[in-house]
Amino acid sequence: MHVESKIRKPLITGGKTLRDVSNDISARVEEKPSLSWLAALGVSLLTLGVGAYAVYRTLWDGIGMWGLNKTVGWAWDITNFVWWVGIGHAGTLISAILLLFRQRWRMSINRAAEAMTIFAVICAAMFPMLHMGRLWLGFYWALPLPNTYGSLWVNFASPLLWDVFAISTYFSVSLVFWYIGLIPDFATIRDRAKNAGRKISAFIYGTLSFGWDGAAKTWSRYETVSLVLAGLATPLVLSVHTIVSMDFATSVIPGWHTTIFPPYFVAGAIFSGFAMVLTLLIITRKVYKLEDYITVKHLELMNIVIIVTGSIVGIAYLTELFMAWYSGVEYEQYAFYNRVTGPYWWAYWSMMTCNVISPQLFWFKKIRTNIAATFIISIIVNIGMWFERFVIIVTSLHRDYLPSSWAMFYPTIYDVGMYLFSFGFFFTAYLLFSKYFPVINMHEVKSILKQTGEKVNKVK
Repeated sequence: MHVESKIRKPLITGGKTLRDVSNDISARVEEKPSLSWLAALGVSLLTLGVGAYAVYRTLWDGIGMWGLNKTVGWAWDITNFVWWVGIGHAGTLISAILLLFRQRWRMSINRAAEAMTIFAVICAAMFPMLHMGRLWLGFYWALPLPNTYGSLWVNFASPLLWDVFAISTYFSVSLVFWYIGLIPDFATIRDRAKNAGRKISAFIYGTLSFGWDGAAKTWSRYETVSLVLAGLATPLVLSVHTIVSMDFATSVIPGWHTTIFPPYFVAGAIFSGFAMVLTLLIITRKVYKLEDYITVKHLELMNIVIIVTGSIVGIAYLTELFMAWYSGVEYEQYAFYNRVTGPYWWAYWSMMTCNVISPQLFWFKKIRTNIAATFIISIIVNIGMWFERFVIIVTSLHRDYLPSSWAMFYPTIYDVGMYLFSFGFFFTAYLLFSKYFPVINMHEVKSILKQTGEKVNKVK
């Protein structure tokens, strides 16, 4: 007789059956929107509307509406861009890398993380596009169509073009990976709608499911495609933010000209991405009553990842300071001295407090298993990562080699409005996803139910 180990806590609690999984997750899609969901959607749409005005003024009057100047040519726009790209990293990590390593705990959280990746990458892509200024002319000149302009060829002078290729690839693979995982669940909701006589829902989800029949050959192809996409997505986790970091590392600006940026940015991206996943999942599990599927164990494991990546980020900060001191280069030394004690000292110390000190609290089991503490720290980490991008970009630019060109950056209401626009879009998209799409991967949870359920399974 084989008895499964009692040492590990179950990933799925409540003694759920296969039917329970279908009912619990599908019910969130089938039931009418709750008042709390409608209120949250209203706030998101209001934020989106306020931000849309800032976008309109930016497109109509140009990026002179922002607080940029001749010295600080990149500020909130690129700060927000790098921040949103970083947030999008956790989804692919949870989906692809943990799938290849056969980590079962990913199965309850991967769907929401993948959706977060898609929406975060769209938010990130907004900022370089709007930074172009006359966006409609940008598309006209930037498309490398041969023999269109005679002997005139497009000169891709901006390093942000690298990000276009990196992010478009990353977005494409992540979108396909996310949608492929949704197809079996769409088929489940389609069948339930047919049985209940809801013809419109059956038609919509039937179209989305691409005729999924659940045959053995279909499942075999599905698993093959998932593994192939996971293999493609895994190097993207490392490559995308590496390319983003090279926007800075290839320059000669003190504070940017460093080779530590690629691993430093990747670790920071996973760090901030997991923090945002925690923020969203804690709210989602409470609102949709999914505590049996997204358990404290899931949150604890993600907190452990945050400890590791937060420690790497902390080491990177100290390495930067050490290398600036050890280099003996006057300009490099001043750049970091200015970060620590200059006009933007508050941003630097906010970054250090939020990103280095706060995650270390998760070493204590009582804190990393406390949902309220986890929620607060996850928000603090995301704030800290935004400050990190701000410190890297603005404090390195505002005082460079020539004291005569030193300048301060002060954001305008349109800078803030653009940021609000991205938030409004992100949360509106996530709310619509969580209501009309199954927020947990039903078939994957069913596959581990017998191994990770609350009851001990006995096989004779």
